Amino acid sequence: GYQSVPQLSFPGGVLSGCSAGFVNVAKVKGTHYAMKSGLLAAEQMFPALKQQIDAGVAITDDTAMLNIAAYDGAVRDSWIMQELYAVRNVKPAFNYGHMTGLAHSALTTVVSGGKEPWTLRNGYTCAEKTKPKAECTPIEYEKPDGVLTFDILTNVQRTNTYHSDAEPSHLKIKPELQQVADSESFEVFGAPESRFCPAKVYEFVEDPEAAGKMKLVINAQNCIHCKTCSIKTPKEYIEWCVPQGGGGPKYAGM
Repeated sequence: GYQSVPQLSFPGGVLSGCSAGFVNVAKVKGTHYAMKSGLLAAEQMFPALKQQIDAGVAITDDTAMLNIAAYDGAVRDSWIMQELYAVRNVKPAFNYGHMTGLAHSALTTVVSGGKEPWTLRNGYTCAEKTKPKAECTPIEYEKPDGVLTFDILTNVQRTNTYHSDAEPSHLKIKPELQQVADSESFEVFGAPESRFCPAKVYEFVEDPEAAGKMKLVINAQNCIHCKTCSIKTPKEYIEWCVPQGGGGPKYAGM
């Protein structure tokens, strides 16, 4: 959404489509934004590369990486940001209650068209909304039937995800938050990363060196790059890095 869009250009690349957070929350749509932002990226990249070629600069791995700063401005001046701005208050309105959110969403989408003179803010991170296990009731889910519902590893197999066994883990524990991974996440929060991860990347097993203590195991090779862990783990203790060699899911039907 509008309030989540970051800086869109950096040396050597740009953010477009879903990676930039272009989604109309009210309509749950974003494909047209991905297409338009891709067009804008191409329109800004072509003249920059042409200028480099015309200047006689060879485009090699050693060439200083271009920063297409004009792309950021092109997106913000386009109808992408105009449409996202119009629905900027839809999601934050629900922080004030379900009925209030529905009423405000009707106002902003039907009456004002997003022209209301205020902007509601979330004011918190996703990790800060993770509740301690003492405040939650365990949910017991039915076992997968193999027809309509399937176990996690079967679904991971369908993503064709692949990471080389020899590559460094792209899921790193932030050094200053090591204690969160070692004890706090499991003991206080009930190991939420072992529940929300759709690929069974995070598991807590008995620590053979400490009786009665659980130890975090990160199966990075299973990761399907949803990046939930980078925003939802307690205190955001996971740093999600780009995998070596372009590993990850390869969806055959997309």
